[in-house]
Amino acid sequence: MNLLKRSWAPALAVALASVPAWAAEEAPKVDTGNTAWLLLSAALVMLMTPGLAFFYGGMVHRKNVVSTLLQNYVALAVVGIAWVVIGYSLVFTEGSAWLGGTSAMMLKGLDTQNYMMGTTDSGIPMLAFVAFQMMFAIITPALITGAFAERVNFKAWLLILLIWSLAIYAPVAHWVWGPGGWIAAKGGLDFAGGLVVHITAGFSALACGFLFGRRAVDAAPTPNDVPMIMLGAALLWFGWFGFNAGSAITSGALAAYAFMNTFLAAAAAFLAWMILDWALHGKPTAVGSSIGIVVGLVAITPAAGFVTIPSALIIGSVATVICYFVARAVKKITHLDDSLDVFACHGIGGVCGAVMTGLYASKAVNAGSVSIQGFLVSGETGLFMANVIGVVAVAAFSFIGTIIIVKVVGIFVPIRVGTDAEGHGLDTSMHGEFARVNAPRK
Repeated sequence: MNLLKRSWAPALAVALASVPAWAAEEAPKVDTGNTAWLLLSAALVMLMTPGLAFFYGGMVHRKNVVSTLLQNYVALAVVGIAWVVIGYSLVFTEGSAWLGGTSAMMLKGLDTQNYMMGTTDSGIPMLAFVAFQMMFAIITPALITGAFAERVNFKAWLLILLIWSLAIYAPVAHWVWGPGGWIAAKGGLDFAGGLVVHITAGFSALACGFLFGRRAVDAAPTPNDVPMIMLGAALLWFGWFGFNAGSAITSGALAAYAFMNTFLAAAAAFLAWMILDWALHGKPTAVGSSIGIVVGLVAITPAAGFVTIPSALIIGSVATVICYFVARAVKKITHLDDSLDVFACHGIGGVCGAVMTGLYASKAVNAGSVSIQGFLVSGETGLFMANVIGVVAVAAFSFIGTIIIVKVVGIFVPIRVGTDAEGHGLDTSMHGEFARVNAPRK
């Protein structure tokens, strides 16, 4: 129960430890406000997956827009079903420090009489929490698709998607948010998924970039649709309020704080990336500014409910500068074809956010969860070191685990399309469709 003092996520996980069938007279009353807030937040996070699809779809060649959109959309179905069948149980039931159990497979034991425990009189049905967390599980592997855009075999991606969600996402989510998870036990804090979502996806994308190799045709395409990119960024920004503010679970002061931190970190990152483009390349770009927004959102995710507003502005700005130069350095030094800079934006952005959570977390924002304050706030090193250890462990596990998954899938299904299929575009070769009726056929 000490985990309840560290962050909202372990508190939620406690609810899954025993899922009791309470008698009707003992069941708490539904808090319609809190329940509506969590369901609305789940819907906002669900919207982020189509938003991500548009964001990525605008950046690729015109002949690969449909395939890029579908690679993201399909996660809604594949991971959504996997989450209900086994994923939720592996994350949020008691097992070991490394992985949960199977007692809640197919949501066994969850019905209208089950309510969340671990939050004071939340009055939230467990199924609302299941739905909220399902949306996190869905978008995380979808983020990886930007690393191998325009060259993945769709059959191989379906297998990788399913296996990755259970073999990489589920264990890491349990480490951080599940009952008895070892990172939470060490005191690590991750408010809404810096470790669980962005570092897992970012370092898995790095592995995929190496394994899939460079595109055979124009590895640095001009974005085909800037308005689509900006629409995707706007949908992500909008949905991220559910991602971060919704992670407060109840509709109270903490949710409002996380909401403001989310907006301001993204705004600061927007300006930082635009200014860097302007200063170094002579022109402020819409695409660069949109990327900056996403980096700011990534960086504030683990910290949103733990840091003050000035700290959120610092996190958004500093992470953007770091990610801006890392994105260029990685491609220049390694010639890695991480098509849409997933590693730099999500992997490094997540690292920046998790580390700076260890620097800036404050009891003034979340006294119920922050037992050890950030290093720059209190001079204590406990939280900072716990998060650094968590970053290293999650990054290594995600990178190595993804290599194994892709290699195994590659034994049974080619992971890349052929050169001819890539040249003609995945829209026609994989799906027999065009994004627009007047799209070129070559």
